[in-house]
Amino acid sequence: MTNGNGTPPEAAQAAQLNVLAQYIKDLSFENPNAPTSLQQQGQPPQINIQINVSAINLSETEFEVTLSVEGKAETAGKIMFSFELAYAGVFRITNVPKENLHPLVMIECPRLLFPFAREIIATAVRDGGFPPLMLDPVDFVGLYRQNMERQMAAQQTSGQA
Repeated sequence: MTNGNGTPPEAAQAAQLNVLAQYIKDLSFENPNAPTSLQQQGQPPQINIQINVSAINLSETEFEVTLSVEGKAETAGKIMFSFELAYAGVFRITNVPKENLHPLVMIECPRLLFPFAREIIATAVRDGGFPPLMLDPVDFVGLYRQNMERQMAAQQTSGQA
């Protein structure tokens, strides 16, 4: 049996996630102590990385998801380099139940963007005169849970005030 256009009904209802566009929204790399920072250092630098995900609805089925990555490397109290990247994608999501939409947008979409952001950061750090910085894989499920717990705690705190 078909739905009138030759497509079986179960195929017409299959969940779909399509990447419509990917792009750098913002990229900054700073090497404030060059050329001194490029010399051999006595100890490896302390590297601090922060990752965040945000999303906005562009339409009922399209979402812009932004993966924000900030980092810096320090040694002996001096910054060797720092960077900020906002890498975004526009995703079309159809036939997904409402209760599954938010986790899909906040987990699967950034998971698709991450390898590209990782390469951009590695290249920027390398072009800054350092060995490429290869970010470790990110647990976007854990990040999502942390953010949801933080939001729930904030709501409980504001509800008690």
